[in-house]
Amino acid sequence: MPRIKKKLQVAAAIPTAAMPDIIFMLLIFFMVATTFKQFDGLAVLVPEAKMTQKIDAAKRDIAYIWADKNDRVMLDDQLIPLENLDELAPVLHDRRSTNPRTVISLKGDQECRMKVITDIQQQCRKAYALRVNYTTSAHFQN
Repeated sequence: MPRIKKKLQVAAAIPTAAMPDIIFMLLIFFMVATTFKQFDGLAVLVPEAKMTQKIDAAKRDIAYIWADKNDRVMLDDQLIPLENLDELAPVLHDRRSTNPRTVISLKGDQECRMKVITDIQQQCRKAYALRVNYTTSAHFQN
């Protein structure tokens, strides 16, 4: 009669049958519970215009540049310090090389110094980004 051998080690196994269900429930939870930050740029009070033309954002790639009264400059959601404004030209050049139809939308505060606007314009020229729109508020004076 053969002897029955004892198992000295117990195999430790984690049951994985319910793993896809748990992962799917966690995925749904995080999709429902997550909120995304909506970025609006700097608080800029733009000058009013007598006539404006709306650009259809769905048809063109638009790079937004904000300049506020505290001499802060932002390109889309990236803050560019005034002393490092020379970094603006390479970034704009890279955006234009990927999409030549890129339009620069410059939003300057009413109280922004003209030197800051001029420096931004010079950086746009260095990047050959010559399609610049100067954004104003849509309020009309009658």
